[in-house]
Amino acid sequence: MGDAPYQPDEIRESGLIRLQKFLAEAGVSSRRASETLIRAGRVSVDGAVIREMGVKVDPSRQVVAVDGKRVFPAGVLVHLILHKPRGVVTTVRDPQRRDTVMRFLSGIRGRVYPVGRLDKESEGLLFFTNDGPLAHRLIHPRFKVEKEYVVTVAGHPGREDIRRLEAGIVIHGKTTLPCKIWVTGKTATGTILNVVLREGRKRQIREMFSAMGFRVDRLVRIRLGPIQIGGLQPGRWRRLSGDEVDALRKAVGLAGTRV
Repeated sequence: MGDAPYQPDEIRESGLIRLQKFLAEAGVSSRRASETLIRAGRVSVDGAVIREMGVKVDPSRQVVAVDGKRVFPAGVLVHLILHKPRGVVTTVRDPQRRDTVMRFLSGIRGRVYPVGRLDKESEGLLFFTNDGPLAHRLIHPRFKVEKEYVVTVAGHPGREDIRRLEAGIVIHGKTTLPCKIWVTGKTATGTILNVVLREGRKRQIREMFSAMGFRVDRLVRIRLGPIQIGGLQPGRWRRLSGDEVDALRKAVGLAGTRV
């Protein structure tokens, strides 16, 4: 779980901090060099160029940018992915005292939360953050962020089965959104498919295939929007790079990049 996210004293007490101090604490440059950036007209707050000293900002509510690139508060926002193993639940705490995904997140400074869920028997990419606006958009159905899975089913779905699944089928009285499905392998008893969804109902893939008469034996999420799980091993986690965070924010319509 870790400690609460670091916040400079001035932000914690009043919500406001001098612009040059914020830039320095965010790692843009020293405070004196930050003053030079401001005087040169290279710094903006909510799109308005700031040239005078003494302006105070609330980084949790306002967008500060240098040369058009957003500056984020240092030590506040955390973005990481875990390769969730099979057999653990996606929750911060479990009243039944089952293993949760949080036990794998050692060495994290700051309190982060899983965004979305993978059921106990599912595996793969699970995103964690304390970035509220980003988390909200990733799980909100309006933004339809793609999620890609490798799914192993018992039996051999035919072309018509796949076509029906892709077009959308009724589950619990509601039709699923169109999706993409393609076969990547077959065995004597089963089929391996890639499935790309743009919604995230509870146990959706399992129920989709069950409705067509096929049991899901294994389900691994390999992608969330532009973020790939790559070679990350089960039970291991890694922080997202600045470019990955920017790409994820862009996917949900949140402007601004890191400096």
